This record gives sequence, structure tokens and C-alpha cells, in this order.
Amino acid sequence: MFDSITSEKLGFYVYALIDPDDKEIFYIGKGKGNRVFDHKAEVIENPDSLGSIKKNKIKSILSQGNDVEHVIIRHGLTEKDSFLIEATLIDFLNHFGNALSNEVSGHASSFYGIKTTDELIRQYNAPPLETLQHKAVIININKRYASAKTSGQSIYEATKQAWVISEKRLSSLEYALAEYEGIIIGIYKIKEWYRVKTDNNKRNNRWGFNGAEAELEIQELYKNKSIAHIKKPGAANPIRFTI
Repeated sequence: MFDSITSEKLGFYVYALIDPDDKEIFYIGKGKGNRVFDHKAEVIENPDSLGSIKKNKIKSILSQGNDVEHVIIRHGLTEKDSFLIEATLIDFLNHFGNALSNEVSGHASSFYGIKTTDELIRQYNAPPLETLQHKAVIININKRYASAKTSGQSIYEATKQAWVISEKRLSSLEYALAEYEGIIIGIYKIKEWYRVKTDNNKRNNRWGFNGAEAELEIQELYKNKSIAHIKKPGAANPIRFTI
């Protein structure tokens, strides 16, 4: 823990949590005071609570008799600058395959975050999607697609599973629209849904779908359209059913 003098001198800062075994960064955050230490403290105080990917990672490290490494990347920042640096690092590390445990992308990443030159051209020329003309689910694949691009995975593979959706709603859905950084980049005709079991899914309510590229006329309705105008900053739910 930081003493009061160090805390005062640090101001706002950006930090990383690191696995001591392989030296990989698994979380990027911003804060001031002793914020960098709060994540481990939460796990120690509530060891039996259901955890996020980040908390489970910390539990795993501690259970092996190791300790989380805490690194301050830059300090003496304004809060605005700390948001910017945090977002930049999250985007950069996720894009190049680090698969961070951050559940939310960095501040304003959906618009200003890391993109290819073609994606930027598309972003600034994409017309807004004003309405859904079919029963469809819009699935945000920011994290999935960022890693998929470096591993050769397709947009379809990054979109098809595993999502928390009410079982009652599934039968009415005709199409799945893959949204990346505010732009619809893939449209799939849903053939069937299947239940997906994951380690963190105790309620067993995650689903995947088998499907195929939608018909050309459906592609033309939705592909390369923007939903940036309806997205709320910091929204964590990747699923949307309305515009």
C-alpha cells in the first residue's frame, strides 16, 4: 500500500496488473491513491464470491502462493489524461493478442480506438442505421474481433457464441448483426441456437448460433452502417435488440 506522501505525489496514474509466472499483463486500469491494490484486496476480502475473469485470475495467482505484480505505467496525470492513456493501452494490448481481463473497453474506444486505415475510412463514411427491419440481435464483438484479427478467426466465428440471451426470445430472432466499434461488419441468417456451457456461466444461460451469410438484399440493408449514434459510453452489455 502507498503511504500518504506517495499517494499525494502520484496524482492520477495508469497501472497494470501482471501475472508473476509468465510476466503477462492481464489488466489495465487508472486511478489515484491505493486504487491499484484494490483488486487484490477485494478477492482476499471475498474469496468465495463469484468472480470476473480478472478476479479469477487473481485467485489463481494467490492460490499458487504467488502475488500479483503491480506496475505504475505513468503517474502525475490529470484525470482526463489518465482516461486517454488507459484506453490507448487497453486497445493496443487487446489488438495485439494480450486478451486483457478488462470487461469494458477504454474511454471513447468505440470511436477513437485502434483501427486499420480501412476501418477509419469506413467509420467516417458509414451512414447511420436508423431502424431494424427484421427481428435481429446486434452483437458487439469488440474484444472478440480484436483478437480474431490476429489469430485468423473469421467475423462469423467471433460472433456466433457465447451470449447471455433470454431463451424465450431466441425463436423470434432471424438475423445476427456483428457490430465492431460502432459499425455493422457482418450479417448472418440464424439457422439454430445451441446452449453454451462456460466456467463462468453458473446460470447456464449463454447461447450460440449456427448460421450463414445473410442474403445480398439483407446485407445491403445493414452492412457498413453505423450505430455509433445510439451507443452509450461505457456500456458493458454486448447485446442489443433495438435501434
